[in-house]
Amino acid sequence: MTDFASARRHMVDGQIRPADVTDLRITTAMLEVSREKFVPEQSRALAYLDIDLGLGAAGAATRCLMKPMVLAKLIQALDIESTDKVLIVGAATGYSAALIARMAGEVVALEQDEGLARIAKGALSGVANVEVATGPLAAGYVSAAPYDAILVEGAVETLPDAFRAQLKEGGRLVCVMGAAPAGAAMAYRRSGAELGGRPVFDASAALLPGFAKAAEFAF
Repeated sequence: MTDFASARRHMVDGQIRPADVTDLRITTAMLEVSREKFVPEQSRALAYLDIDLGLGAAGAATRCLMKPMVLAKLIQALDIESTDKVLIVGAATGYSAALIARMAGEVVALEQDEGLARIAKGALSGVANVEVATGPLAAGYVSAAPYDAILVEGAVETLPDAFRAQLKEGGRLVCVMGAAPAGAAMAYRRSGAELGGRPVFDASAALLPGFAKAAEFAF
């Protein structure tokens, strides 16, 4: 039987801390939140490996939980404050929401796959400051906007204007720009009508549905 508590410690000591994740709120949350509860039962022994963990048994064969290190560094780049309202786009089974709920005032976990959203609602039962919402990921979640911060939990090739509109002035957004195997984690900040961004570290992640570039045709 897997010793999950030991696996969590190894994940934090071997993957998270060596990657310059210095925010103690993140490492503490990752030590305390049981990641195995957010993955299909047959994959729980893999829950703490340095991989994008597939969630196929949940009914979304192409969806993954991000590598723990990439997720931790993205959360750190958001610079979350205790009063922030945070939107997670592509929350999948809710692991990132469980982490961020320990840091933020309010979390909206948006997922468009109903099977994944059901798992998230069950796994997050009792976490009072998280709302699991369903709807198209690329539309964001205007009902609870505006947000202080947005985490796009996956790779994108394009960012819809909806996200800029749903951020408060000075609000932050992080994502992985570019599909695997190559990409860069980007940190954006809203300033008026503009969303200015900068690369923060090299990263790869599975492409989220609805965020691929439109096909170009040559004649």
